[in-house]
Amino acid sequence: MDFRVTLLSRVKAVSAYVRSLNPQLPRPVWLIEAGGVANALGNGIVIPFLVIYLHEVRHFGLGTSGLVVAFLLGIGIVGSPLAGRVVDRIGARATLMASLALLAAGYGGFPFVRHPWQAFGLAVIAGAGNGGFAPSHSSLLAALTSREQRTAAYALTRVTDNLGFGLGGLIGGLIATTAVPVSFDVLFGVDAGTFLAFIGLLFFVPAIPPVALPARVSAGFRAVARDRTFVWLLALTAVLVAAGYAQIATILPPYASEHAGVSNAGIGAIFFVNTIVLVIAQLPLAKALEGRRRFHALAVTGALFAVTCVSILVVGRTLSGSSAVVALCGVIVIFSLAECIHGAVSNPLIADLAPRELLGRYMGLRTSSFQLGYLVGPTLGSFLLAASPVGLWLGCAVACAATTVGFVALGGRTPSEIAVTPGRERVPRKAFRVLWRTLPMTPDDPLSTDAQPAPDQAPDATHAHTGGSSTA
Repeated sequence: MDFRVTLLSRVKAVSAYVRSLNPQLPRPVWLIEAGGVANALGNGIVIPFLVIYLHEVRHFGLGTSGLVVAFLLGIGIVGSPLAGRVVDRIGARATLMASLALLAAGYGGFPFVRHPWQAFGLAVIAGAGNGGFAPSHSSLLAALTSREQRTAAYALTRVTDNLGFGLGGLIGGLIATTAVPVSFDVLFGVDAGTFLAFIGLLFFVPAIPPVALPARVSAGFRAVARDRTFVWLLALTAVLVAAGYAQIATILPPYASEHAGVSNAGIGAIFFVNTIVLVIAQLPLAKALEGRRRFHALAVTGALFAVTCVSILVVGRTLSGSSAVVALCGVIVIFSLAECIHGAVSNPLIADLAPRELLGRYMGLRTSSFQLGYLVGPTLGSFLLAASPVGLWLGCAVACAATTVGFVALGGRTPSEIAVTPGRERVPRKAFRVLWRTLPMTPDDPLSTDAQPAPDQAPDATHAHTGGSSTA
């Protein structure tokens, strides 16, 4: 009998914990998440196969094909801050819809490409949409949630992005074949359709009017530059991406293949583990971070990335074949948990740092810091891999460890109301209906559409230089 009572109590405890992971977000946010799944699915279907299509179907040179993709992705470094400015001027939803329309037109036009100049033209269109997507998407999520809801909202976005992209890659691999060139037309058509579907969902999401503070907005990026906490956060993020994210995504596969004899199937298994861990662990870790210091969490991310880099080096020098695959799967679990921590902290922190009238600019520059890291990281990593694999991974470990020190130091300069992850706000179900149906907005309203204004949304937005904010 005691055993049954104990078992029942444990089952109830597990059930209660699983229920506690429910983000309890407003209905418009769930619509955005649904659109995000479609968007990520379409990206997963096309992006891994774009170079193959241009090189093997359209017979462009491999260098030209790679340059088209690099051009498409690299435009965001300049385009994202400009898109952030547009967000602050016309609103996040309108900017997101325009970005999705550009993405649909750009990717949807690739089946008609016959010459490299046409591919570069479409890359400009799709790249402009790509540059505008993340700032507007992140700003819209921040505007539709309270401060207490944002950690869960952004964590859920990472889950949907990774799940959609992983499934998209699997579907694209089953559809695309160079033996049937028209199969790639199907990929681009499906991808364009996912962007249009997302636009359709956004018609059911309330538009948040931009803040009518022209004098402050006119200060623009000069005001952002005065926020030293944010500027240092961007710099540390760019280093973390270049030395961590970018190396794992682009340099780990050739290193594992050349130095540990890992097959393509083995590399696929390693990244499959990465996707599974991200999907399973993201929400539990986001919940575990409630009440924790954000910059300490970011420091843990840097430390775990450093451990990952050293471990990869050790595996490459001591193991090979299937044993290396098993070991690298274990290493990628560590890396994935660090990704989950960073994903749960980064965007909510920036949303709290940003004055509400500059939220788009903050999110645009945050996107550019990631893109800069992904541009610099593979470039340096490929040269170092050829010259000194040991130097590559040890150098990356040192860089990631340096970000750990930087995040701890930065956290000491940040007000406690910003530095600590807020506890999750429990939203009763009736609030979903209020959020969905009642949308009176004026320029002086708080950005959140929640029935209760968030405590950080005071009208005073003069904290940009110290790291405080009234927005999210």
